[in-house]
Order: sequence, then C-alpha cells, then structure tokens
Amino acid sequence: MNIGILLIAVIGGIVGIASTLYLLFSFPAIIIWKIYRKITKGIPLTK
Repeated sequence: MNIGILLIAVIGGIVGIASTLYLLFSFPAIIIWKIYRKITKGIPLTK
C-alpha cells in the first residue's frame, strides 16, 4: 500500500476522532453552563 495514502488516512482518522470528542464534551458543557446562569443570574437560555 502507498505510504502517502496510509498517512492521509491516519491523519484523517485522528482529526475525525478529535472533532467527535470536542462535540461530545462541548455540547453538554454549554447546556449545563446555560442552565447554571439561568438559575443563578436569571439570564435567559437563548442569550
């Protein structure tokens, strides 16, 4: 197998895993942060 294609596949896989992990942790963190601000400061969830 060509080493160039293998390298591109590995880099693409790493980038895909990194973006999936980012979304996995960022969405719940933002939702929890907005609920916290709503309870403590009365800021609307849409702001």
